[in-house]
Amino acid sequence: MKYKKIIFVCAGNTCRSPMAEAVLKEELKKQKIRWYKISSAGLRATAGAPMSENSKEVLTEAGIAFSPDFRARRLTQKMVDDAYAVVCMTWDQMKLFDGATNVTCMYELAGRDIPDPYGQSADVYRVTLRAIRECMPALIRKLEIKNQKSSKK
Repeated sequence: MKYKKIIFVCAGNTCRSPMAEAVLKEELKKQKIRWYKISSAGLRATAGAPMSENSKEVLTEAGIAFSPDFRARRLTQKMVDDAYAVVCMTWDQMKLFDGATNVTCMYELAGRDIPDPYGQSADVYRVTLRAIRECMPALIRKLEIKNQKSSKK
């Protein structure tokens, strides 16, 4: 069985997209859904940058696991080509992909953009995390994320 890759995308890959990555991983673990590889990347990421301290803080407060070794990475065309779905945080980010069929955004999936909390207070990050969490049921449903049936030959 081949894993389907889902990549969350934001600008710098230090705030929103790593939080969305952690939230979806947690949700799939709760639902015992396998066969998906969840990751994140940034459109203008500085490769190797750590996750923002406020992102780490609010994920920890919420009891959502994340990799302490997380490092930002820049989105590549190969990542897009290999992905089952690329989920941008905003409509404007999605428009940069010029109609790629596997690229969508939180607005298309759940009716809202996820604004960038970069450089703002932990309270703004809490609001951002809550918005991401509220989008997950619609995202899971619309991307048809579920356990794959094993194909016996």
